[in-house]
Amino acid sequence: MWKLPFIYSNIIIVISLLWPMQTSHAESLNLLLPEYTDNTGQRSAKRLTLAAALLRVQAENPALAEIQARAEAMAAIPSQVSSLPDPIVSFHALNLPTDTFDVDQEPMTQLQFGVSQQIPFPGKLTIRKRVATHQAQAATSNVDEIRLRLNRDITTLWWRLFFLDRSLDVIDINTSLLRQFIEIAQTKYKVGQGLQQDVLLAQLELSKLLDRNILLVSSRKQEAARLNALLNQATDTPIVLPLLKDITTALPKLKTVASIIDMAQKSRPALTEKRLLIDAATARQELAEHDVYPDFNVGAAYGFRDGNNMDGSDRADFLSLKIGINVPLFADSKQKQAISQRRSEVKQQQYALQDSWLVIQADITSTLADYERRQEQTMLYNTGILPQARLTVASMLAGYQVNKVDFLNLIRAQITLYNYETNLWQSISEAKSALAKLVALTGEENIYE
Repeated sequence: MWKLPFIYSNIIIVISLLWPMQTSHAESLNLLLPEYTDNTGQRSAKRLTLAAALLRVQAENPALAEIQARAEAMAAIPSQVSSLPDPIVSFHALNLPTDTFDVDQEPMTQLQFGVSQQIPFPGKLTIRKRVATHQAQAATSNVDEIRLRLNRDITTLWWRLFFLDRSLDVIDINTSLLRQFIEIAQTKYKVGQGLQQDVLLAQLELSKLLDRNILLVSSRKQEAARLNALLNQATDTPIVLPLLKDITTALPKLKTVASIIDMAQKSRPALTEKRLLIDAATARQELAEHDVYPDFNVGAAYGFRDGNNMDGSDRADFLSLKIGINVPLFADSKQKQAISQRRSEVKQQQYALQDSWLVIQADITSTLADYERRQEQTMLYNTGILPQARLTVASMLAGYQVNKVDFLNLIRAQITLYNYETNLWQSISEAKSALAKLVALTGEENIYE
């Protein structure tokens, strides 16, 4: 009587192992798994698509808001530095006698009203405006750069959660299969056709899977907390990804590395920022060269006098005019040193641009190679390794039922299949992360053929 459930159980396992051979790997998991919710049991949480996450981070991330506010503040500087200094209005009581404080006692006593204006040497205000404008534009480019980095980080974390969810799904499937293996081994042991060590071995492998499940659940919580922090929401907010059938796992073909590098040279905000900082440094050097020329201070004052002259006529009012210039007496130790400083700063910014460009080229080449490797691995897993591994497990299971295959080999084959399935999802996840990194490195979405 024991043979009927034994055979029935084996038929179920064989079908479950062979059925994925008829469909794609993604479809097979959808058939075997119930609708996915989050592994912490939050079934009512709204599913977070990658597009929704990217929209939210642009609207809610405080680090981006900080950089945007800084850029807005710097945009208000050019008009300030290109304006003349505020004029000075003054009032004076001149030659006032201290014995009586009578304004008409002495002929030289006057109440004077004046105004003065400092005027920089022609061209200085224009140069100051150029410096501030370049710096404001560089700050705007920095905002664009931070946006790209945030999109890269969000995409990487999202696909990392995708990998962890798929790994947990695979563990669920393998846990179920190992439990059935344990039942088979126990049944064969009870009727004297199996060994107790087979049961113990299967239980050990099951315990390993459960331990792996604990680690993956912990990792998922950590990655979800990081994603929540970027999205500016409570770090314990449940994050549930869409169903597997609603996620595009295709890995498109990319343009050549030369084309992508050329796009980066034109579109990468970090490079634009560096170029603008060079322009700002060059303008500051020009301003330092103009500082050897004097600034002017012009003014006029009108003095009111009371009283009469000795001949009885009214005392005339006084008009005073002035013009002043600053004299660069210490040009060798001040202005000329400032020019030398600004020249060095221009070179510094030029070297910084060159260094950034070299790093970007190297990162693009490396990331593209990593993406292509993951793309090829994914194809190999889907078309070769996984179908062969599933067929191997099914064949070994059939052989084990008639005592032609050792139970240890069957378990090893099943664990190998588990590892390959996990590697498939890891390859997809890391390939998608590489795509996000390439977009961030390039500054362009159109990197596909």
